[in-house]
Amino acid sequence: MNETFREQCATEHRQGIHIVEHIYRCDVCNRTFRDTCSLKAHQNLHTGERPYRCDVCNKTFSNKSNLKVHLRVHTGESPYCCDVCNDTFRFLNHLKVHQRIHTGERPYRCDVCNKAFITKSNLKVHQRVHSGERPYRCDVCNKTFIKKYNLKAHQRVHTGERPYHCDVCNRTFSETSSLKVHQRVHTGERPYCCDVCNQTFSVKSNLKVHQRVHTGNGP
Repeated sequence: MNETFREQCATEHRQGIHIVEHIYRCDVCNRTFRDTCSLKAHQNLHTGERPYRCDVCNKTFSNKSNLKVHLRVHTGESPYCCDVCNDTFRFLNHLKVHQRIHTGERPYRCDVCNKAFITKSNLKVHQRVHSGERPYRCDVCNKTFIKKYNLKAHQRVHTGERPYHCDVCNRTFSETSSLKVHQRVHTGERPYCCDVCNQTFSVKSNLKVHQRVHTGNGP
C-alpha cells in the first residue's frame, strides 16, 4: 500500500466519522463500506490477494489487522487478561471463550442429547458421537477417529514417537494423559475414591474394578 493510498484512507476515515451513509459497494457480494480503503481490504477476500507479509515466517494476510494479530505468535504478546484468574491470551476471542469457565456459560447445545458446550467446535466434535462420523483416518492401518488429536496420538503407535517425558524418572509416553497417570506414582496422588469404603486409586479403571467387590458383579 503506497503513501498516497494511506493518506486517502486516513482522509476518508475522518470524513466517515461524520457521514453515516455507506456508499462503497463490493461488486461481488454487494456488501457496503464507508471508505475505499475498507472496500479494498474486503475485496482481497474475493481475489485471494494477501499483500501483508510476516517478516518472520513469510505467512501472508489479506488485511493489516490480521497480520498484527499474527505477529503475537512470534513476540509472545498476550494483551488480553482474565480479570478472575489473570490468565493472559493473544486473542480477544480466546479470552471470551476462557471466561465461560468462570461464568459457567455453555451456549452451544446438542439437539440430540441436550449436552451443552463452551465452544461451537466442541459441540461439532460431540455431534459425531450421534452421527457416527469419524473423519480422521490413519494412513497406515485405516483406523478412524472422531478427533484429529486422537488420530495424531494413535499414529505414534506406528512411529514409536513418545514425546512426553517424566521429569522424575525419565520414562517417556506417547500421550499426555498416560504421563499424567504415571506421575501419580511419584506424587502419591490417588484422586479416585470408592464411595462405599473410601479406598482410593490412582487410575479410574482400577476404581471401577474395585467397585465390583461391593456390587457383587464379577470381572
